[in-house]
Amino acid sequence: MKIAVSCNGSQIWPHFGHCENFNIFHVENGKITAEENVPNPGHKPGFLPNFLADKGVEVIIAGGMGGGAMDIFNERNVEVILGAEGDAKSAVEAYLSGELHSTGSICHEHEHAHECNEHH
Repeated sequence: MKIAVSCNGSQIWPHFGHCENFNIFHVENGKITAEENVPNPGHKPGFLPNFLADKGVEVIIAGGMGGGAMDIFNERNVEVILGAEGDAKSAVEAYLSGELHSTGSICHEHEHAHECNEHH
């Protein structure tokens, strides 16, 4: 299983599409076995969810996300966990132990993106 976290370095970024990088954690038998850092290839509507799903990501953890990206992840059977903050690896470990749950923090429109960025 692969779990991606939208980050700035190792810290969860408040708005999925505008992160600096994605930390992708490889998980086997409930344990993290490897980690890779993938630079954000660019924020274009609809691109990032397919980019990550094509990499085999099954779960995305982010601070917030637009509804369009969430819809694509849902279509691609990628679980979306929103409202996360702090260290990416800690969030993945919390997810794996059943302690991390989505708050459903959806960024409704791109013109409101500034509201998402106020949390950093």
